[in-house]
Amino acid sequence: MKSTKHSILLVNPWIHDFAAYDFWTKPLGLLYIGAFLRQAGFNIYLLDCLYYPALAQEWRVALKPPRLGTFGRGHFYKEIIPKPAPLRQIRRYYRRYGIPPIILKKHLAPLPRPQLILVTSFMTYWYPGVKETITFLRENFLGVPIILGGIYPTLCPEHAAQNAGADQILIGPWNREKWQILSSYLNDLFDFISPDFSSWPYPAFDLYPHLTYVCLLTRLGCPFSCTYCASPRLAPGIISRNPEQVVQEIKHWHEKLGIINFAFYDDALLYRAEEHIKPILQQILKEKIKVNFHTPNALHVKELDEEVAFLLYRAGFKTIRLGLETSIPSWQEVTGRKVTNLDFQLALQNLKKVGYKGEEIGVYLLAGLPGQRVEEVEESIAFVRACGAKPILAEYSPIPGTPLFAQAQKFSPFDLEHEPLFQNNSIFPCQWSGFTWDDLRRLKEKLKT
Repeated sequence: MKSTKHSILLVNPWIHDFAAYDFWTKPLGLLYIGAFLRQAGFNIYLLDCLYYPALAQEWRVALKPPRLGTFGRGHFYKEIIPKPAPLRQIRRYYRRYGIPPIILKKHLAPLPRPQLILVTSFMTYWYPGVKETITFLRENFLGVPIILGGIYPTLCPEHAAQNAGADQILIGPWNREKWQILSSYLNDLFDFISPDFSSWPYPAFDLYPHLTYVCLLTRLGCPFSCTYCASPRLAPGIISRNPEQVVQEIKHWHEKLGIINFAFYDDALLYRAEEHIKPILQQILKEKIKVNFHTPNALHVKELDEEVAFLLYRAGFKTIRLGLETSIPSWQEVTGRKVTNLDFQLALQNLKKVGYKGEEIGVYLLAGLPGQRVEEVEESIAFVRACGAKPILAEYSPIPGTPLFAQAQKFSPFDLEHEPLFQNNSIFPCQWSGFTWDDLRRLKEKLKT
C-alpha cells in the first residue's frame, strides 16, 4: 500500500446482530469529523463496511446484491456467522451485516497507508462487529494507531477499553480535548473547530461514490428527559443551526449529488418551531425545492400544530413518525411525561386535516419496558388504531446511564450491566411472565393484519 503523509481513514464498522436494516443509516458524526479534518488540510478516506454499492460491480456475479427499498432505504448484505457465547441460547440466526471481508480487503488495497484510523460505533450490543473491524484493520494496516469513538465507548467505556481492541477510546461528544488527542497522534497542531454548529462544514457525504439519501442534523441535543433515552449523555445541551444554512445544505446535496431523499437525525426537530422548523420549511417552499423528507427519529407531538402540519405536508415530508411510546398514563409518567393522549390526538387531527392519511402516520410504541404487561401494549395499539394511525412496535433496549436502566437491571433475567450483548432489543431483554417472547411474537403478527 502506498504511503501518503497526513492521510486519515474513517471507518464505519460491520454490524453483528440478529437483524439490521438500512433505515437511512449513515455515520453522520464521523462524516462531520472527516469534513473538519479535511478543512484542516488532511487527506480523508472513508471505509464504510456497510456500504455495498461502491463494490457492487466487483462481486455482482458472485453475490446477490441487497434489494433497494422505497425512498432510498434498503437491506444490507448479510452472512450468517457463529453467535457469541452469551447468545447461544437465542434461537435465531446471527449475522454479519456489510461487505464480506474478502471483498473489503480488495477495496483496501489501493488506499494509501493512513497515519491514523478513526472508527465510529453505534449500538452498544453491536460491539462484536466493531471488534472484528478493528482486528481486520490491524491485519491490513500494521502499526497504524486506531481510535474508537461513538455511542458504544461513550455508554460502555470500560467494556470498550477492554474489548474493542482500539489504541484509544473517546468518550462523549467532540470537543477541544478530543481534537488535541487527534493532534497528538498526528504530530500536527491544528485549530479546534468552532462550537458554533452553524459554522460547521457540511458532512463529507461526497466521500461516497453513490448515494440514495443524505442525513440531516439541524440541532444537537434534546430538551426532553425521557427515562429510556441516552440523548442527554450523547449531546448535552441544545445547539441549533441557522435555518438558512439548513436550507442551503439541502440545496447543496440536491444540486450537487442529485439527492431527493433526506432523513432528519434530530431528536427534537419541532422544538421551538417558530424560530426553527417553520422558517426552514417556509424557505423550502419559497425556493420550490422538490425533495422527500423523512423523520425516522419521530416528531414531538406537542409541537405539531396545524401550521407545522401544513408546512410538513407541503414541503414533502413522506415518512411521518410520531413518538407516543404508550397510551397508558402511568407509563407516560414513568417514561418522562413528554406527551399525553390528548396531545397525540390533537397532533393527529392536525396532520389529517392538511392531507395525511392514517396509514401514512406511523406511531412508535415501546414494548418490553421493565414490568410492562402485554395487555398495556395491546391497549396502546388499540388506542392508536382507534385514532386512525398506524402503530409501530419498538422493542425496548436498556441503555446504560439512563434513569430506566437501573430498573431494567433489577428486572431482566440477563446481566445487562456487564454484557452489552444483553442490551439488544432483539432478545427482548426485559421479558417476564407478564410479557413473554411468545406474547411479543403474537403482537407483531397481529400488527400485520
